[in-house]
Amino acid sequence: MPRVYVAAGSNVDAESNVARAVAELARVFPGARFSRWYRNRAVGFEGADFINLVAGFDTALPVHALLAQLHAIEALCGRPRAAPRWAPRSMDLDVLLYDDLTCEEPGLKLPRPDLLKRAYMLGPLAELAPDLIHPTAGVPIGELWRRFDRDAHPLEPLPART
Repeated sequence: MPRVYVAAGSNVDAESNVARAVAELARVFPGARFSRWYRNRAVGFEGADFINLVAGFDTALPVHALLAQLHAIEALCGRPRAAPRWAPRSMDLDVLLYDDLTCEEPGLKLPRPDLLKRAYMLGPLAELAPDLIHPTAGVPIGELWRRFDRDAHPLEPLPART
């Protein structure tokens, strides 16, 4: 069964929407594991800080069915499908890795290209799967995180959620 890693983030009613997304991911994908929650600045636009995390789980869903399920969870959190790309959002769920699948098609690029550029994706992923080899970089995620310029992209870990 494919192992999937998904980034979750919100900067609109962030704590409530992230909690809702985590609960729904755990319901739909039993056994899902979650990184800590992190606060970070909005990237690409001026806006409230985001709360981000990464979820890891196994699924039998093909990648396009997984995307449809993630879009449904985004909708539960109040995100319209036509939401602008660089704007505040109630929930953003992005597939970072789907096993070692590599693909580039409209609406889906795997591994997610900005995974190696965004602290709010790479840091939480390194927390969950430090020994996982990045499918195209050929380097463990933990090593990629150790090399990352964290001073330029600060993350603030938030208190543990129960």
